[in-house]
Amino acid sequence: MKHLPKHLRPRWRYFAVGIETWPDADLGRRGFQRALWYAAGNLLGDAGSADADLTLLSFSHDGGEGEAIVRARHGHVDDARATIACVSEVDDEPVGVRVRGISGTVRACEERYMGRAGGSSTQRDVAFEGAERSAVVREDAYDVWTGSAYVGAAAFDTE
Repeated sequence: MKHLPKHLRPRWRYFAVGIETWPDADLGRRGFQRALWYAAGNLLGDAGSADADLTLLSFSHDGGEGEAIVRARHGHVDDARATIACVSEVDDEPVGVRVRGISGTVRACEERYMGRAGGSSTQRDVAFEGAERSAVVREDAYDVWTGSAYVGAAAFDTE
């Protein structure tokens, strides 16, 4: 089969997506892709979802932070951005997603927007609700372990 001429090939846009979860969450590539497709189907419908053609190209997640590259068709940038914003759960784990940037090539997307995870996280003991508790600290965000689940807190909540 012959290749299409360059002017007839589909054009793509690549979204750099930042992912934030609780520190003990275990997300997988398949789960994130499924959540992306489910959000697209709910927001855009079957035909719109097929036109946008959202595909997960790369995915990494560790220690509550991650990043992904999502590919979408050129004319569906707004639809894809809205769909990514609709992802709130992956495999029954709450997630926060943020589009860091959009690019025309995978290489430019990786160079400009990837590898910018929110910095390092550290494990500390903090005073929270009158007791000493373990917390994962990322810049000014504290994920405090209460014994059964994590609670999000700010620096002034732990003093």
